[in-house]
Amino acid sequence: MPAYIVSVVQFTKMTPELKEYAQKSALLARSHGGRYIVRGKAAEILEGSGLTDKSVVILEFPTMEQLTGFVKGDEYQKSIKPLRAGTGIYDIAIFEAPPPAMQ
Repeated sequence: MPAYIVSVVQFTKMTPELKEYAQKSALLARSHGGRYIVRGKAAEILEGSGLTDKSVVILEFPTMEQLTGFVKGDEYQKSIKPLRAGTGIYDIAIFEAPPPAMQ
């Protein structure tokens, strides 16, 4: 069953390391079967202000095991994640796909 990482980010400091983070995390996610569903700012905010000046990233993985292999693995945790330190406010969660009856 698919699994998702959802990130809502308010960038506060754009750095060369942040660009490197974006490139390396995308390659690593792909190597774990991940694909981007959404990546960037909203085209239009229909209600509320919680997404103003924020970027959203939704990554889909074929299985929860592949997702956790990506985000909790040593390569991401020790080599890639530190590249984004001090660049923003990150709200990140993991979601399972709804059961087939709800799709």
